[in-house]
Amino acid sequence: MVGPWLLLWGGLALGCRAQTASVRRADDGAGRCTYSFTVASPVEAACPDAGGVPELRAELAALAARLSRLEGRERGAGGSGPRGAEAGAYGELLRAKSRLEEEKRRLERENEELGRRLESSAQEIARLQATRCPPGGEGPGRDALRVPSKAPRWDPQPLAYQELQSERTEVPASRLLEETALGRPGSEDSGCGELVWVGEPVVFGRADTIAGKYGVWMKDPEPVPPFTRETTWRVDAVGTEVRQLFQYEAAEQLARGYPAKVHVLPRPLESTGAVVYRGGLFFQPRRSRAVARYDLRGEAVTAEREIPGAGYHGQYPYAWGGYTDIDLAVDEMGLWVIYSTEKARGAIVLSKLDPETLEIRRTWETNIRKRGVANSFVICGILYTVSSYSAPNATINFAYDTATGASRVLSIPFENRFRYLSMVDYNPTERQLFAWDSFNMVTYPVRLSRP
Repeated sequence: MVGPWLLLWGGLALGCRAQTASVRRADDGAGRCTYSFTVASPVEAACPDAGGVPELRAELAALAARLSRLEGRERGAGGSGPRGAEAGAYGELLRAKSRLEEEKRRLERENEELGRRLESSAQEIARLQATRCPPGGEGPGRDALRVPSKAPRWDPQPLAYQELQSERTEVPASRLLEETALGRPGSEDSGCGELVWVGEPVVFGRADTIAGKYGVWMKDPEPVPPFTRETTWRVDAVGTEVRQLFQYEAAEQLARGYPAKVHVLPRPLESTGAVVYRGGLFFQPRRSRAVARYDLRGEAVTAEREIPGAGYHGQYPYAWGGYTDIDLAVDEMGLWVIYSTEKARGAIVLSKLDPETLEIRRTWETNIRKRGVANSFVICGILYTVSSYSAPNATINFAYDTATGASRVLSIPFENRFRYLSMVDYNPTERQLFAWDSFNMVTYPVRLSRP
């Protein structure tokens, strides 16, 4: 066996061109003789792929360096590691939030200051108008702003000016003295007079579905059997096919949400302008300029008549919209309809209706812009308007007297507690306003001056 190995060694030596070679002979672990040869490469100074050892060593060195850097960061962050960095970012977010909240408070203070300045300016405008002397050197009087003849033609004014003009004016002290002699609302005094005070709203019920965002509720001031003055009616007015009229035996039943009966109207009604009067529901059928009477006992439409030239379905609504072009009202004198026409150029037109035939008995054209007010109602033949449907501290800002054909500016406080007033009507029997304010059915006590 020694010969072949020697020949192999010699061949390797010759193949390496006399390069250095060595042989090692030794016993292995099993007692066998083994030979090991080592020959230097003639061209390579080092082995680039020595089993991946250099690359492994390089990776280990890189990992050690990264570990060292991480340990350094941990020591610099107080031992919290990545959590310390997150806490720092969270702290920065908190500081930014604090700065934004401070900026919000600053803007709210500025807004309040601007509101006070606006109210002061409006009050000054109203005072200057009230003290303007008429020809002939007479001093200012209670009727200085009245026009003894028929209603003046509407003079177009910018909406912003009209709203500013309507915000504030003073109630004469004489009226305040008169109201103290009337007693509380609901007293036996049934005489007519001018509105001088509106109390805080009282909640009677709340709608429990989105269909009740806005609506109309009422009692009949002159009911017919089997209905009474306690019978209460309600319509949830959100939707395109509003046909359900809910009947309750009393307002307390309405508060519990259990109607005694549900009437299904033969035609859908439009918006929140309906009223109940003398056993009938008076309403505007959807997408029409007509007014209809639905008999609550016979459950059928007994009368219907168009209001000549009346805008409808969004032509002349109140400021909040809701297709409130035609609005019905009841007072001590009967049934009214509030609307506008192209001829009136958006000013409120008021007509007295026959409750049986719906024939128009008489019409008044005011100089109050319908889109510039939130809602309106009639008391003792005087039309009153509400300044805003969303401002918490709104006012009764205009009055138009059908007896004299004159309008005047008012500033009777009116609270929008829930910030979305979609309906307000007067009940002459209860001497209260009924209103719908963002899902809530409320009443307002009122006081009138002596006639």
